[in-house]
Amino acid sequence: MSRAARKGPLSSLRVVEFSGLGPAPLAGQLLADLGADVITVDRKAAPADPSDINRRGKRSVVVNLKTPEGIAAARALIASADVLIEGFRPGVMERLGLGPTDCSDKLIYGRMTGWGQTGPWAQTAGHDINYLALTGALHAMGSAGAPPVPPLNMVADYGGGTMFLLFGILSAVIERG
Repeated sequence: MSRAARKGPLSSLRVVEFSGLGPAPLAGQLLADLGADVITVDRKAAPADPSDINRRGKRSVVVNLKTPEGIAAARALIASADVLIEGFRPGVMERLGLGPTDCSDKLIYGRMTGWGQTGPWAQTAGHDINYLALTGALHAMGSAGAPPVPPLNMVADYGGGTMFLLFGILSAVIERG
């Protein structure tokens, strides 16, 4: 669907999302719900899964990021984008030559990290259950006197990570004007 044909407050926005799990795909899905043109970069073709709501309203392109041709294709997509979303382990995009310093200063680079950009755990992958446990929130889940029960949804990833990622992206869109 062309940008002109899209409806919603973000219909002029083009987003390139590098496929992953958790908060980054949900952020892309919510941006698509608001009219953004979201192109998901997938590593391999997968059959359409109608139960995966995080793909709602998105287009998909398969790119092999382990080849020079794939990196060139990714760079071309990024060059046409307003926003990039990625949630890989720390350092992956830099090793691919697709990190923030490799991209245009005009690109809004939305990076989902577990522990932030700096600090002792910045280069460590993070997971929902870790955040819940370390903050003490996990202790409150389940029955009194029994071990905590991990939630069925991703409370920290979605409730925290996605919302802060969206807040940052949309703030940057507004600042860019």
